[in-house]
Amino acid sequence: MSPRSPASVAILAVTIVVLALMPAPAAAQGAANAKTSAPAKNWTPPRTPDGQPDLQGVWNFATVTPLERPKEFANKPVLTEEEAAAYEKREVTRMNVDLNKREGDPGTYNEFWWEHGSKIQADRRTSLVIDPPDGRIPSLTPEAQKRVAAANTAAIRARRDRPDSIEDFTIRDRCILYRPIPATPTQNNNNFRIVQSRNSVAILQEEIHETRIIPLDGRPHIGSSIRQWNGDSRGHWEGDTLVVETTNFTDQTDFHGANVNLRVVERLTRAAPDRIDVEFTVTDPTTWTRPWTAKVNYWKNEDGLFEYACHEGDYAVKHILLNARAADAAKKESAK
Repeated sequence: MSPRSPASVAILAVTIVVLALMPAPAAAQGAANAKTSAPAKNWTPPRTPDGQPDLQGVWNFATVTPLERPKEFANKPVLTEEEAAAYEKREVTRMNVDLNKREGDPGTYNEFWWEHGSKIQADRRTSLVIDPPDGRIPSLTPEAQKRVAAANTAAIRARRDRPDSIEDFTIRDRCILYRPIPATPTQNNNNFRIVQSRNSVAILQEEIHETRIIPLDGRPHIGSSIRQWNGDSRGHWEGDTLVVETTNFTDQTDFHGANVNLRVVERLTRAAPDRIDVEFTVTDPTTWTRPWTAKVNYWKNEDGLFEYACHEGDYAVKHILLNARAADAAKKESAK
């Protein structure tokens, strides 16, 4: 990656603007080096200069806890300490790509590049989903089933595999958006930076480096005719918990099949010196048969964020299109 690449300059500019609007961080946070499972006795969250709970810093939410509860734990929402240790050991071994070569993977990325996580959630739950009680995402509505099926037709898949133009790429391939809201852990780049001012909170996602600005000044949501990749967020404090409501999503931001009617309510609480508990509820009556809620731990990351240059100079896009045309030509030639 070039140290003076357009991506580097863009990230630097956004960071300077955002940080310029924020007050200096509160003094020593007292973050623990070891991950804790519960707040220290009589511990209270640190405060910003204007008295808000201080959520600032770099956080990581990689975990071996899956979003939905595995069938093996169908009737077991919480593990014992012994079961949790055994599960963590098993999952770390199972996901290690150096030990388990995956079908179709030519060895592009070895284990160095992955960030699967090594721990389950602090309360030893077997899924991030906490409601419904079975730890599973509710069923899709008939309307959503048709929408998902239409998006997975052979013709659509063929255009993704062999695109005719940039418009055939997914928004992730185009480096527009990697992790939609609400954010859930993946196998790499599970890091965020949070900065605060009296009237706003900014959350910078490491991968593809989108910055989400959350006003806290009571302003209404933007008009329903305006749609955005990450929706439109508005926040307020309820005691020591930051509550954020996000609406106005586009029909191209895919969160488990959700559409423009998606509404997300997140609750961020500093639960320990090294941990933020994030609970989110998603509602979309045109996608799921009922709302559902998940909870994930954000752990303090003292290493900071690193630049993620998604498409350096857009060479990847050019080469994908060139290869697609070469494949078309080879197919045409073989048909003669």
